[in-house]
Amino acid sequence: MGYGISIPIEAPFAEGTARVRDALKAQGFGVLTEIDMRATLRDKLGEAMEGYLILGACNPSLAHRALGIDSSIGLLPCNVVVRSEAGQTIVEALDPRTMVTITGQPALQSVADEAAGRLRAALDSLRRAAEHAGASRLDVPAAGGASRPGTLQ
Repeated sequence: MGYGISIPIEAPFAEGTARVRDALKAQGFGVLTEIDMRATLRDKLGEAMEGYLILGACNPSLAHRALGIDSSIGLLPCNVVVRSEAGQTIVEALDPRTMVTITGQPALQSVADEAAGRLRAALDSLRRAAEHAGASRLDVPAAGGASRPGTLQ
């Protein structure tokens, strides 16, 4: 089992970040922390990089259930990364099911499964929105009168 869930989205970094926040919110997650790695590395090391945000996502109901099983569970991050890579925006989330493996607490399985399902639903909604946007583009005749689906001239 891998430890992350990842999708590319067709959106500039700032717009993609806003979409990710909305998708998380729709699944009951709030963003409690935000680490801007681009700003941190620029300010602390003078290094340049593309956009890279680490969003500390939390679903209070699921967090409460997990804390009732293992009070140290807060050591494991529920992070969602939004980053630019070669002009594309990538969204990655830590798969919550890894917490069962790391902690050795089988009682966390139902919480982890629900959290993973909600994170997947959030990312799937981003994917569906991108597919819908691509499908709804107008077909515009190309030079010579031929139509090329999905392109704008």
